[in-house]
Amino acid sequence: MNKPKILFMGTPEFAVPSLDILIKNDYPLIAVVTQPDRPKGRGRHFTPPPVKVLAEQSGLTVHQPELRRVRNEEFLDYFRSAAPDLVVLVAFGQILPKEIIEGPPSGCINVHPSLLPKYRGAAPINWALIRGETKTGVTIMRMDEGVDSGDILRQEETDIGPDENYGGLHDRLARQGAELLLRTIEDIAQGRCERKRQDHSAATFAPRIKQADTVIHWENAGADIVNLIRGLAPSPCACTVLDGKQLKVFSACFDGGAAQDLEPGSLGKPDRNGLPVVVRDGRVYLQDIQMENKKRMPIQDFLRGYRIASEKLG
Repeated sequence: MNKPKILFMGTPEFAVPSLDILIKNDYPLIAVVTQPDRPKGRGRHFTPPPVKVLAEQSGLTVHQPELRRVRNEEFLDYFRSAAPDLVVLVAFGQILPKEIIEGPPSGCINVHPSLLPKYRGAAPINWALIRGETKTGVTIMRMDEGVDSGDILRQEETDIGPDENYGGLHDRLARQGAELLLRTIEDIAQGRCERKRQDHSAATFAPRIKQADTVIHWENAGADIVNLIRGLAPSPCACTVLDGKQLKVFSACFDGGAAQDLEPGSLGKPDRNGLPVVVRDGRVYLQDIQMENKKRMPIQDFLRGYRIASEKLG
């Protein structure tokens, strides 16, 4: 099998397993293209993207074009001179021009963490959990100029665990996507890769998570609230207000039943399940939280050192 020369484009942790599996299987990587270093943390120190860290550790050439610069003639000149057989894109973070998508002989392929055409967009893992899906998966797609609308090359389904949160599912799909990517590239190299058009009428969308999406509305159904918490943990995290301060909630469980005519958001007496909060159809028990300007901790530890003044959240 003649292995294609690959230009890899990716940025966050989700892309690391895909780059790593190509390195370990000795694929000829022309270079890695990733986002610029960005200031992070309280000190606002410039931090390299996770993909850059792995690439440099592996002795690969790294390019970091500024926002939208992949569309500039300077980068396109480099792309033409590099002449990749295949572009592999995994959570890169910039919109590609037509030349990069269609130029390579084997095309431009993308690892997307959903069962396309469901959950096209920036946050498919989050929204699958928030909307209570019990199954998801990974799609390897031949890119076009639309948003996650290209032909499907390979697809693999997986169950979502009842207590699985965004962080755990993200890491699992990243590994699953890397394995599926490897098999897809082997198919491409051997000329046996089939393309399947997406059913665009069945598309659903997963837009970027906004601050307003993270707010817990206690008047909602308990299962929906727990799904929101799962879908945003550990980051950006679902939040509410306690004693006038932001309270992040990392995990919770739901117990259905009568709410004794209390208003949604009302607090009950803590027990072994956690701190109960009245919702539309029962109680949600907070189990893992972080008060504003405090450390994350189990709810029982928090309650041992904090006296709650409010009777209600939000």
